[in-house]
Amino acid sequence: MNLKFLIVAIAFLLQHKSDTAQDHEYPSREKVLSCIEKVNHYWQSNNTKPGWAFWDVAAYHTGNMAAYKLTSNKSYKAYSEKWAEKNKWMGATSNNKAEWKYNYGETNKHVLFGDWQVCFQTYIDLYDLDKVKDPKKIARAKEVMEYQMSTQQNDYWWWADGLYMVMPVMTKMYHVTGNSRYLDKMADYFSYANSIMYDSVEKIYYRDAKYIYPKHKSINGKKDFWARGNGWVIAALAKVLEDLPAADKNRKEYEEKFLGIAATVRRLQQQEGYWTRSMMDPQHAPGPETSGTAFFTYGLLWGMNKGYLDKTVYWPTVQKAWNYLTQTAMQPDGKIGYVQPIGERAIPGQVVNKDSTAGFGVGAFLLAATEMYKFLEKK
Repeated sequence: MNLKFLIVAIAFLLQHKSDTAQDHEYPSREKVLSCIEKVNHYWQSNNTKPGWAFWDVAAYHTGNMAAYKLTSNKSYKAYSEKWAEKNKWMGATSNNKAEWKYNYGETNKHVLFGDWQVCFQTYIDLYDLDKVKDPKKIARAKEVMEYQMSTQQNDYWWWADGLYMVMPVMTKMYHVTGNSRYLDKMADYFSYANSIMYDSVEKIYYRDAKYIYPKHKSINGKKDFWARGNGWVIAALAKVLEDLPAADKNRKEYEEKFLGIAATVRRLQQQEGYWTRSMMDPQHAPGPETSGTAFFTYGLLWGMNKGYLDKTVYWPTVQKAWNYLTQTAMQPDGKIGYVQPIGERAIPGQVVNKDSTAGFGVGAFLLAATEMYKFLEKK
């Protein structure tokens, strides 16, 4: 045999063996738990005052509650309870239903705007944890959502983020009340959202109708899909499918959308493990971004844990994403960096670095980490 050929063949086999070993290299549960504790300790110790009930703070608490359910760390639960009490178990606070709005708004009149409703997820979780149920914890959620369902409008979810903000609220309220109207209306609102934001070719979502191609394009003339926007959606679908009755008539629709997003997400991952802010045009806003990456990691792990996604196909994607989250995004002190600031799109030239952090990015990391722990328990 030609010596040169033999050397090349041996090198190939060694590389293949190394790649295979890498593909099946799992973090330990202890390391994952350590990441959860470090990250949550950093966030809570540096954010001691309860914030408002708007989405940017409330989304953190959805991750914190996942961490509590996994670890039973009482300080996590107490942190969310203190926040809920400060906000009087409400979102937007107007009691005049005639003035309630659902276009974008940060005022107390925007009661029907989903960014003021995501807080209900945590309130319901805290209610569910009580041995003796306290009706005040879900009274506002019930009032708001049942009023909303009584209206003729179905266009409440006009932006991708809204699916995460409110879909899980509706499945949770179904379980609390037994009222199937929550599931019917959720399907109705979801159908509207798909009609204005969903790209049936790419099987992912535009952030809202303003960004539909070719009306809007990335700097290189491509479709401009925002990573965090699609992160919200895949996370929403995971949460909904977790809580949805097995026989629900719309379950197949949610499953198909989940599987479609997962496949596209897998295809568009960068070699370094993250997803760029504009998913199909990495040069539009290049560099790492954590919130979208963490939500994708959570969604893919959940899909593997529940048997929706083939572990042999999706684990390499998740492994690279997890390595990015823990080796680049997570700083030595537990700070989660590279979180794109509040916005609605990938912005060319916007600086996102190791000091860029936000509660919703931390919440997304905690969701991913808790799902990784569950994955490791099953393998």
